[in-house]
Amino acid sequence: MLSILVIGCGSIGERHLRCFQQTGRARLTACDANPALLETMAKSYGIKTASNWEQALTQDHFDAVVICTPAHLHVPIATAALGRGCHVLIEKPLSQSLAGVAELVRARDRAGKQVAVAYVFHTYPLLNQARDFLRGGQLGPVRQVTLASGQHFPTGRPAHTVPYHQTYYRDRKTGGGAIQDALTHTVNWVESVIGPVDSVLCDCAHQALPLVDVEDTVHVSARHGDILANYALNQFQPPNESTLQFNTATGSLKIEFHHRRWGTLFLGETGWTWREIPPADRDASFIAQANAFLDQIDGQPSRLCSLEAAIHTLRFNLAALASAESGARVVCASLQA
Repeated sequence: MLSILVIGCGSIGERHLRCFQQTGRARLTACDANPALLETMAKSYGIKTASNWEQALTQDHFDAVVICTPAHLHVPIATAALGRGCHVLIEKPLSQSLAGVAELVRARDRAGKQVAVAYVFHTYPLLNQARDFLRGGQLGPVRQVTLASGQHFPTGRPAHTVPYHQTYYRDRKTGGGAIQDALTHTVNWVESVIGPVDSVLCDCAHQALPLVDVEDTVHVSARHGDILANYALNQFQPPNESTLQFNTATGSLKIEFHHRRWGTLFLGETGWTWREIPPADRDASFIAQANAFLDQIDGQPSRLCSLEAAIHTLRFNLAALASAESGARVVCASLQA
């Protein structure tokens, strides 16, 4: 049984604690600077706690670290954990800048440890099935991708957690806003299907969410090589609905997250052929993610987002933000640390 330190015990940190515990393969320690929160974690999950991650890594041995702090702390904590010989799972996004990212890659290579980034879409059965079909080539080469997505972000947060406007979300510097919080999930997964984003033209704005001024609405025109993609997302609309579609010259594949189904329609057909996925508990994909990370530590092939893939998505995030500020198309590779 591996010893795992979870750093940051907010909403997502607590979910990681709960879901790693559910695997039955890990012994957990919760780490947070908030004493009341640590007391809650200890009572809820019967686990050890620590108030300082640096002291914890110095005083105890941990096989792995799960980093659930605001985004600007991910890279320095991950680099330090690797220096202590730990495997690392980092919450998304990898960071809110490229500072320290090259050193993080070097630290991983020196340590010879596993690093993954917790873009949980990689463990969704719905998306895995659709990706496998697209990779099979039956539809031919993808030429266009479209996303239409929205939800009421405050409603989607668990009632017992800190309100969204008091969290990382309120500031881009800590990973907040629609681009780094929500859109990054879909773009990272689409990149796993058709390759990284090369350039973006982005428009975004704060349209409706109260008590914050970061963007809650974003429209992006992106190029993944010779494939055109359009991403439209907001975090204030009442219905929680997301539709992602891949179009080729001979057919289309549509993913409807809200109906838990994906379908195909070939040229000449008159209706969609749907494949439905049974409903699952919200923790199911996070438990699958925890097991996949533990499997990766055990030497099995990775099923999660790699550090390199997360760096590509980080460049998309930064290019989208830069494009929104300048009004011009931004080439992802042009961004420097």
